[in-house]
Amino acid sequence: MKAVVQDSFGPAEVLHSAQVPMPEIRASDLLVRVRAAGVNRADILQREGFYAGQHFGESELPGLELAGDVDAIGAAVTDMRPGDRVMAIVGGGAYAEYARVDRAMAVKLPSNLSFVEAAGVMESFVTAVEAVCHLAGLRKGQSVLIHAAAGGIGSACVQLGHALGVRVMATASAHRLPDVLAIGASVAFDYRTGDWEAGIQAETDGQGVDAVIDFVGGDNVAANLRSLRPGGTLVQVGILSGKADATIPLNLLLHNHLRLQGTVMKSRSPAEKRAMVDRFAETALPLMASGRLRPLIHAEFPLDQAADAHRLMEAGGGLGKIVLTM
Repeated sequence: MKAVVQDSFGPAEVLHSAQVPMPEIRASDLLVRVRAAGVNRADILQREGFYAGQHFGESELPGLELAGDVDAIGAAVTDMRPGDRVMAIVGGGAYAEYARVDRAMAVKLPSNLSFVEAAGVMESFVTAVEAVCHLAGLRKGQSVLIHAAAGGIGSACVQLGHALGVRVMATASAHRLPDVLAIGASVAFDYRTGDWEAGIQAETDGQGVDAVIDFVGGDNVAANLRSLRPGGTLVQVGILSGKADATIPLNLLLHNHLRLQGTVMKSRSPAEKRAMVDRFAETALPLMASGRLRPLIHAEFPLDQAADAHRLMEAGGGLGKIVLTM
């Protein structure tokens, strides 16, 4: 089968297509003919060698989410059959014509989703449910600040918070502010101007928000903690700033009983990932089937142009996900 491979770590040019062996499924697996695969920041980090060759899963091939048709099922699978349309999270291997999928990491596509749309669902919305619902524990009537709100996961968090009746405030680049408002934010700030912290104080009468979902890190961390109301939670999902070290105002953390929670899906155990998929299926999948949540697709590239897809993601500035099609 055809797949995207790399012979060394480095820039997007190291990615190229090649013929590789078909994956072999186990009793609890599905063999899925991949129709589309989502592109994620973790794919770029893997390409660059950030994980030092670790792939945290089933395959050394890149790609962590996919949508496609079930081609074959393992002996222990009783609730799927060949021909079923599915979307899934994989521990690598989505940038290929076929992929091995743990049955517990797959869900059937709602009838209103195309394969391309579905390829942008799992990493974004599973992570969004984890951050907004499970870790931040947000409920109707509460408030949240979401950074990088035009990105794949950020936009999913905005949509999910809005659908659950949470007041969403957000940051994004200036030209994406109208888009962020259109998908559910009540107010949005240009992150480049640096005035979002003052804006949050003004919008909440100095009380702060119940939670912050941050993908940036670095200098954002201290400002995020200052933007929380007492008892609030900061969920740190990524480090887009590239600054892994941050200054934390411990006096504020202690005095206001704040909580700082980190999360990343790639290094989670299989059992933890399955639990995350279950929470997504319970919370977000019905909203997606009803049309209240919708994956946002920024661009599509054929599999042979995976390097171009990576370059576009590195350039930034898009709304929603980048998808490879087979």
